[in-house]
Amino acid sequence: MEDPELAAIRAARMNQLKQQGTQGAAPPSGGGEEEAKRAAEEQMRRDLLATVLDSAARERLSRIALVSPERSRQIEGILLRMAQTGQLRGRVTEEQLIGLLEQADEASSRNAPKKGTIVFQRRKGGFDDDDFDI
Repeated sequence: MEDPELAAIRAARMNQLKQQGTQGAAPPSGGGEEEAKRAAEEQMRRDLLATVLDSAARERLSRIALVSPERSRQIEGILLRMAQTGQLRGRVTEEQLIGLLEQADEASSRNAPKKGTIVFQRRKGGFDDDDFDI
């Protein structure tokens, strides 16, 4: 069973993509149209996230965006792909969002290059005057 709001948003997005496909041969116009297009896409993204996330999860994601905008974008992208492919059943709770964050963290740590560590070995006792010939 699918959420009717989500289905409406999907249908609007599909129409938008079809229109972009037919207008792809048109020459690029001024920057104002490009900016309006970006703003409309961002609004659609926020609307879809509002239908997918419950209020606590949406609040947590906005706090994450304050600290790490790229991390927030990554999680939003994952959530939007899951919503578009029908992998989400109902709204995502804060606990589910935390689980998704942990999974993404584990995946990124597996793919990240290993960081080397530097070990400092200090000798005990120091130097005596007898150690040097003066």
